[in-house]
Parts: sequence; structure tokens; C-alpha cells
Amino acid sequence: MVERDYRGEANSHVRAFSAGVVIVRRIDDTWRYLIMRSFRNWDFPKGMVEAGEAALAAAVRETAEESSLTDLAFDWGEVFRETKPYAGGKVARYYLARLNSGTVFLPVSPELGRPEHDEFRWVSAEQAARLLPPRLQPILAWARALVETGPAQAHP
Repeated sequence: MVERDYRGEANSHVRAFSAGVVIVRRIDDTWRYLIMRSFRNWDFPKGMVEAGEAALAAAVRETAEESSLTDLAFDWGEVFRETKPYAGGKVARYYLARLNSGTVFLPVSPELGRPEHDEFRWVSAEQAARLLPPRLQPILAWARALVETGPAQAHP
């Protein structure tokens, strides 16, 4: 039996596929990034893509489930960046969005009986680079480059 990855291509290395959102907002004229901590691990909001679910829909759903944020503007379009396989072949895809409005709230996960994350922070890109693990450094660099050049609508 040939395993298929999230693109439907034969691949024995991709065991799980998750999707999430790098969320940014302006605070005091500085772009801040939402990062969330579960145990010792910092990450952007993300979770597993369910069977038949589009990755972007999963990213938006997981963001709402983990942070209560729903008012996201995908100013850069539906562009994404994926991690290299990690943790036994898992791949995570991230989209970039600006928060229009809302306050982060860590709701209780019905499956866990507690919030999925222990804390969250709105941090600068430099602070995020110090806290995020090596596998997320390319994702942060990608998001930062897009944020610093401005939204896709601003570029003909």
C-alpha cells in the first residue's frame, strides 16, 4: 500500500499534516506576532487538517479553537509556507493574516478538559525569533519579509 501525503502524492515521510496562521497586529506602530505556548513549546496557532478539509479552512478553524480569534484579514492572499517534516514526518502549513479585531482567549478544549495552550504573547519579530523553535525560524522569516513589504493589495 502506498501512502499519500497531504497533496495526494506518494510519500512515506509525511505522517501528519497540520495548518495554522501566523497572526500579526500593529501595537504602537510595531508589528507584533501572536505566539502560543504549550508546555515548553512556543508555536503559532495550528492544528490537524481533518479528512476532506481545505488547509486554509483548517487553519482558520484551529485558530478560532485555540485563541478565540475569528476576525482575520488575509491581506497577503492565500500564500503559505510549510515546515520541513519534523516529529516523525509531520508537516505544518502556515498562512499569514492580520488581526482586525478581537481579544485572545484560551478556551477549554472539550477533548483535553483544559486549554490547549498555557499562555500567549504578542511579541516583536525579534522576541519571536528567540522563543520559537528552530523548525519555525523559516516560517517567521517568511512572515516577517511579507509583513515588512506590505500587503499583497499594495503591490500591483
